[in-house]
Amino acid sequence: MSVAESTKNSMSNKKAALADLYSDIARGNMFPFWATSDSVDNDEIKQLMATSKAIPFVWKYTDIEPMLQRAAQLVTMDDSERRSLILVNPGLAPKRASVSTMYTAYRLNDPDEIMPPHKHSPSAIRFGLTGQGNFTGVEGEDVTFGPGDMVLTPNDAWHNHGTVGGEQAVNLSVLDLPLVEMLHAVHFDHKYTEIENGKEVEKKVQTARYPTDYSQRIYGEGGLMPRFVNHKRGGGLSSPMYVYRWERMEAVLDAHKDWDGDPHEGIVVDYIDPTTGGPVFHTINFYVQMLRPGEKTLPQRETASLLLAPFRGKGHSIIDGKRYDWDQFDTLAVPGGCWVEHVNGSSTEPVIFFGATDAPTQRALLLYKRWGRNQAGDLLRLA
Repeated sequence: MSVAESTKNSMSNKKAALADLYSDIARGNMFPFWATSDSVDNDEIKQLMATSKAIPFVWKYTDIEPMLQRAAQLVTMDDSERRSLILVNPGLAPKRASVSTMYTAYRLNDPDEIMPPHKHSPSAIRFGLTGQGNFTGVEGEDVTFGPGDMVLTPNDAWHNHGTVGGEQAVNLSVLDLPLVEMLHAVHFDHKYTEIENGKEVEKKVQTARYPTDYSQRIYGEGGLMPRFVNHKRGGGLSSPMYVYRWERMEAVLDAHKDWDGDPHEGIVVDYIDPTTGGPVFHTINFYVQMLRPGEKTLPQRETASLLLAPFRGKGHSIIDGKRYDWDQFDTLAVPGGCWVEHVNGSSTEPVIFFGATDAPTQRALLLYKRWGRNQAGDLLRLA
């Protein structure tokens, strides 16, 4: 046998042996982490990275709102305690996730619907879109909220949802449920009780324990915080300020509309825990981003995933070279690692995004990074 034939047989035998090895590994519910070549079959780096990933995507409110109205006709509160549409990223389906760590849902309540209290380990917010009578009761603080107001329903805090005032209302929810689910830490509790006359009594409505303006009265003045209250209500697992009013946020945006801002983001204002200056939750945080008339941001890329809802205005974003158009109340998914630019096409009106980010989790794990490009296209390390 020639040397060439011997080499060929040896390679053939090795290939067959590797195939047998890979079959045995798969049957044993294991994964091989070595690379014997750059071929599709054996490049384990590529295979390891080839997991389901979120993709950039826009959900249109013009599609969502009619479905919510149809659901209101067909699904009553006798049928279910919830009437929400969860946005599922096509790259992650069927997992209930809009990006890998968060999901957005739209909720419609008919006039004067109040659901029973519940609590859960995922942290959530509600952001008002339509109607003045959105309602959330959180740990004994009854909050009625309108467009632009953000209400926290923290990890393990009793809360209930609905409407007051005799009109329909729609709000947008953002939860870290996909992250908590991945950590196998999800729990829900629907048995709400209070102590009455020394006995535990199951109740359908929380008894108010705080004034309806408690969050604003105690925490609504920046730089000032009363010392005479307990700031650990709800277990101290989040910001104790449970409602952030739009009028305060709008005043801050208006006061800075002529500032230079950040060339990669425009004007961004974070919601914070007033007792720490940090994010409202340990896992995810929220912000408002304003693009002035005609403003276009420079490209930036970050490891954090984002969910953006245009609260006012319309325009488009360029994500990894592809254009995505969005309008008021839509939701835009920007998965971590994507290059993104935002464009306000109006010469007269601002664009205002309500944004959610999983950056707090990444920062806690020392994984967060952010890059940008300048006008010349040079790569910049921003964070």
